[in-house]
Amino acid sequence: MGFDTATIEGSGLVDFPAGTTKGIILPQVNDVTTMTETSQGTFVFDGSTAKVKYYDGVDWIELTGKTGAVNTLLPGAEKDQSIGVIIGGAESDAKKGVLVLESADKAMILPKVINPVVNVKSPTAGMMCYDPEKKLVCFYDGVEWAFWGNID
Repeated sequence: MGFDTATIEGSGLVDFPAGTTKGIILPQVNDVTTMTETSQGTFVFDGSTAKVKYYDGVDWIELTGKTGAVNTLLPGAEKDQSIGVIIGGAESDAKKGVLVLESADKAMILPKVINPVVNVKSPTAGMMCYDPEKKLVCFYDGVEWAFWGNID
């Protein structure tokens, strides 16, 4: 599936156009410690710590290091506690998810944003993208950008 693109790169299940300045906004949850039936590989922006985290099947792993700033969550409650949209399969073993990517041989390709610190004008907490020039996964924590990968 391509978002704003008709061409999927390589083994991508989901892909985004080259030269974008848009990223993925991760779901912002109040507190990851209150989440139940969490599936391995879940990414969220944790409102209690203002950090991007992923669940490795046992623990929540921080990806941004420093504490950011939390956006105000919209009032209301999740109406359906079941799986949201599944791409790549008719069903999934994932327990809960807004967007579940299910494939044995394809992956999500992050939006490629060259130098997001300069080129993304209004990032929001929990934004995630990939800088193809610096070869870094980039996360915005609501205050500043954090990077994951080999920083040269």
